[in-house]
Parts: sequence; C-alpha cells; structure tokens
Amino acid sequence: MTQVVLGENEGIESALRRFKRQVSKAGILADVKSHRHFETPQEKRKRKAVMARRKRRFR
Repeated sequence: MTQVVLGENEGIESALRRFKRQVSKAGILADVKSHRHFETPQEKRKRKAVMARRKRRFR
C-alpha cells in the first residue's frame, strides 16, 4: 500500500507528485491495466518472461 505523509510546510502539489512517483515505481497502475481484460496463454507467458528479465536486471 502506497502512502505519503505530508511534511509540516509541504504543499499538496508536491505531496501529490511524490505519491504519483511512488505509485509508478511500485507498478500499481500497470498491474491494474493488465487485469482489465482476459489474457491469452501466449500473452501471459510473454509478460512473465519480460518480468523475469526485469527482475534479473535489477539484481
């Protein structure tokens, strides 16, 4: 769960920017978009292969 704690003198715009950045880093929107429609087995294998490559690259 992504959350942002406002600082004492922090504006809502900067907090919103931080929140959007955290959501994009966590991949939440991409996950929601991927679950919107049915995925064929071929698409599922392709997506999993891409995810595995990304995980290997960041280690």
